[in-house]
Amino acid sequence: MIFKLIAVLAVLFIVYTLFFKKSREKTINKNVRDENIEDVMVECPTCGTYVSKKEGILSNGKYFCSSECLNK
Repeated sequence: MIFKLIAVLAVLFIVYTLFFKKSREKTINKNVRDENIEDVMVECPTCGTYVSKKEGILSNGKYFCSSECLNK
């Protein structure tokens, strides 16, 4: 009787681990990756101001802080 209960619990645990835990880990990793993109600061090559990659203007592989610095 106890062996059957342990076997059922083990199967349920394996099913949970295979299906639910993997999808939750993917969601968590995606959220962490998105947050890291916002946190990365880069230096504007024109004026030297630091700006986040999310807010910066990308041109020719460089991030500029504003359109004024981009056009200089």
